[in-house]
Amino acid sequence: MISGHKVIILLGPTCVGKTRIALLLARELKTEIISADSMQIFRHMDIGTAKPSKEEREMIKHHMIDIVDPWESYSTGKYIRAVTPVIEGLHRKGKIPIVTGGTGLYIKAMTRGIFRGPSADWDLREALLFMEHEEKGSLYAYLKDLDPEAAEKITPNDTRRIIRALEVILKSNTTMSGMQKKYTLPLPYDFVKIGLTRERKELYRMIEERVDAMLDEGLVHEVKKVIDMVNGHCKNLSCPSPLAPCSSMQAIGYKETAQYLSGEIPLEEAIRLIKQGTKRYAKRQFTWFRKEEGIRWMDITGIQDSAEIFPCVYETVNTLLR
Repeated sequence: MISGHKVIILLGPTCVGKTRIALLLARELKTEIISADSMQIFRHMDIGTAKPSKEEREMIKHHMIDIVDPWESYSTGKYIRAVTPVIEGLHRKGKIPIVTGGTGLYIKAMTRGIFRGPSADWDLREALLFMEHEEKGSLYAYLKDLDPEAAEKITPNDTRRIIRALEVILKSNTTMSGMQKKYTLPLPYDFVKIGLTRERKELYRMIEERVDAMLDEGLVHEVKKVIDMVNGHCKNLSCPSPLAPCSSMQAIGYKETAQYLSGEIPLEEAIRLIKQGTKRYAKRQFTWFRKEEGIRWMDITGIQDSAEIFPCVYETVNTLLR
């Protein structure tokens, strides 16, 4: 790896305005954009993940978008393994990569490291899920007994992370917290971090407007198409287990719309849940980013025009790159 080379990270909560600013910055610096969004990796999921448009991607080359199908699994470890050669390639061209997105775990893995534990064991995961189905809360209690330090960092309702922590312990005879301390290493770059933020009330209004726009653009049709694709693939026995649902369908907007399409809830309730879930996600993003050191925060409350925001961002980036 080319140690010490610069990488710009433009981060912030969903809907804050990162996409357009990243485009302007990449054009000015004559570079390319790397997505750090755990749902934009999926093909065919465009509207609900607010991907950059076809025109925007033609204007500036984007990486780490549309790299897996909706029925495939993907992990932070896979992301790091895939993104590292992209960064290296841009550095070799003399370009400073711009990483932008709101998936805190991806950004944390780049800047603070990630440990590479044992590979997924779907039979073990299914057995653990069955245990949880039989007695809710049993997996978290099990984790507290085996690795209390890891349990403190995971909420009792985060079944996916609980199962992964138990999987590491049961397959390696080592606690996840112990492995993280011993094997976690960040990527060896000089990260320049710019954070965009808005007053919470304004951000929530923008989230509601974006959800309404997604529905107008055809979100329901997109979700139906993706569900049909996933179901068709699973009928061919390509999915590991019905108890291990595709992570793509856990995305905000897709999960709730799927409930509407299955007749579980009316459309109005799905819309309400999407807006509520997106606001909660934005709140969690703020929590994630507060733990990230060295971010130069810029409050852009009240400014909607990216052209007005950009000069301040560009000046700050130039200062930090010196």
